[in-house]
Amino acid sequence: MRLKDKVVVVTGGARGIGREYCLGVAAEGARVVVADIADPKPTVKEVEARGAQALGVECDVSREGDTLRLATETLARFGGIDVLVNNAALYGTLVRRPFMEIPVEEWDRVMAVNLRGLFLCARAVFPAMKTRGKGKIINIASSTFFKGVPNYIHYTTSKGGVVGFTRSLARELGEFGIRVNAIAPGFTLSGENEKNLPDEGKETNIRMRMLKRAEVPEDVVNFSPSRAVRRTVTP
Repeated sequence: MRLKDKVVVVTGGARGIGREYCLGVAAEGARVVVADIADPKPTVKEVEARGAQALGVECDVSREGDTLRLATETLARFGGIDVLVNNAALYGTLVRRPFMEIPVEEWDRVMAVNLRGLFLCARAVFPAMKTRGKGKIINIASSTFFKGVPNYIHYTTSKGGVVGFTRSLARELGEFGIRVNAIAPGFTLSGENEKNLPDEGKETNIRMRMLKRAEVPEDVVNFSPSRAVRRTVTP
């Protein structure tokens, strides 16, 4: 129980990898805030069924008012914020296509969620972390940025922004005892991702891996963020 009573906020926590993050930190004893534009109640119930405390907050991370409310409700319920996992992102519902065919509105929405969302959520939790003199922000990047994956240029670009955002914010917040890091999972079969990727794409992805099998959410959780959190969050 290395995270016993730590308050961990997970955006995009209702589904896919985010859900697994919530269950993973709950297993370590954390008090979990499931934040998602989708209904967080099912994941909250799963967390509570494992004996952990949980709070569900419906939140569009691209809206400043929603992110401020997320922080306010978390503080009202648990009295502090130890960890923010910036996981919310648009990906699984995106259609793979050349950059000239991507609607401008779709580009803007991806940037609003995948980049603006990180910025707003970090701003929302910062005052509470600064007051306590400690905290942890984990941003979820993606291997697509390092590979330069084509036909998802808005997503790939946004995840490159996550890396830059993380590096800059880490330098800004270190003096306040707040650590900022990023992890970059590979393609993970979950929810909409699995539904929308054709079998040929799945097979190609598997062939490119050293371990010749699909990555699933449990793989990512076993590697990160519960481990990342417990290594860097101290009592």
